[in-house]
Amino acid sequence: MENVANDLAGTGIDLPGAALAAGDLPIPLEIPDNLDHGALRELAGQLAAALCREDEVHRSLLSTVVAGGSLADLCQALAGLMETVVMITTTDGRVIAEAGAQDEIDEASASPAFDPTGRFLVERELVGERTGEPDWVRRATVRIVGGSGVEGRIVAFARERALSRNDIHLLERAATVAALAIAREQAVTAVESKYRAEFLRDALAGRAGSSAEAIAHADSLGWTLTDKMVVVVAETDEDDTLTQRDGEEVRALQQRFARAWVRAVGIRERRAPVMGFSQEVVALLPLAPDTPTERIMAVVADLARVVRGDGGGGRRTFSTGVSRPVTDIAGLPTAYAEALRAAAVGRQKHGSGAITHFDELGIYRLLSLVPDSEELRQFVTDALGELATDDNPENAGLRTTLSVLIDTNLNVAEASRLLFFHYNTLRYRIAKLERLLGPFTTDPQLRLTLALALKVLEMRGLTQSRRSGPRD
Repeated sequence: MENVANDLAGTGIDLPGAALAAGDLPIPLEIPDNLDHGALRELAGQLAAALCREDEVHRSLLSTVVAGGSLADLCQALAGLMETVVMITTTDGRVIAEAGAQDEIDEASASPAFDPTGRFLVERELVGERTGEPDWVRRATVRIVGGSGVEGRIVAFARERALSRNDIHLLERAATVAALAIAREQAVTAVESKYRAEFLRDALAGRAGSSAEAIAHADSLGWTLTDKMVVVVAETDEDDTLTQRDGEEVRALQQRFARAWVRAVGIRERRAPVMGFSQEVVALLPLAPDTPTERIMAVVADLARVVRGDGGGGRRTFSTGVSRPVTDIAGLPTAYAEALRAAAVGRQKHGSGAITHFDELGIYRLLSLVPDSEELRQFVTDALGELATDDNPENAGLRTTLSVLIDTNLNVAEASRLLFFHYNTLRYRIAKLERLLGPFTTDPQLRLTLALALKVLEMRGLTQSRRSGPRD
């Protein structure tokens, strides 16, 4: 009886108006040897009431989900019971549901428990209760465990009081209910994703029908196709066809990557089409009339920054390509090809993690179409000779000088200013370059060849995009 009483006292739920609180039962519970039957009966009744209330709370939370309630509804019910801020996050800390007073939510989100992108720092948050400085950082965390393992976290933040074992226990009971809600949402999402993926593949391939049909179909899927959009392709830099990872790990990473993009885009544009495919995520971002390219790229860069949050969708690096704006559904296939090309060439030119607009590609658009990398390398060697390598420490500097001269149309004074060279020093370098490369100052065809060779040398990888269309 003593062990049972101790266990129940430590796990009782303290609800408003309840006759029994955990503090009413000292732990460890001491039962005198001469306890009469009446007192024992009263104690047993109190313990039974605590257990009954706990069961009622669990049933209340469960009924919220069974009745079709979402994770947000579950958060709302839990926040009301605990009188705290409650948040549910993904395994990587992205907040997917929250409830409580808005000012308290804002204060909690600004606490050291979150990074600047708004991600809860799960990797350094212990399960259980935590107290920090300032006092408002008091919080309790439990894992949500489902059939496929850990599905996320439930976190409670308390401003006015310390969090107790009762709070932890209530969060644990809520976590079992949240696992059911997540499983249901995943099942629904899987079905919806199938139809959404099929529609988006058709739209990007020009098979979505007329504009009116495509707009209506998108609306039935919860998406909005606007009069003006850009196609954004975020492509993982690691080629999964050459990876050493097993298939299950690759799928899990890609799913995490896609979910991070869906959430990031959804926060900004709730009904914007966005879908993950084999190694990429495709989004159709709506634009206001006359939106400048600089503004478009700022928005995409911000989305990529959110996705790259530590431990989030950016566990693998990715490059992002942005198309020219389209004003009709019929333009989506061309825009998708532009975004793919921008992502691939941006990676070649700038390395992993590049964010590139199609209009930035310039001559690289043509160079990237050459399928034979060895042919391009041979072209560079033939044009630049010994300057094509870094065997000599002086070569890189000479190539820079040549590039600036070509970019300034052989304006020696302007090139001297940009290179911080004395006029005579630059003249000496020009003479040396002509001895190595030929009379490029008087031969426009040679200048064109050298300019192309320098552009090829700037590219990394020298390969085409890995795919020509989205795949599951």
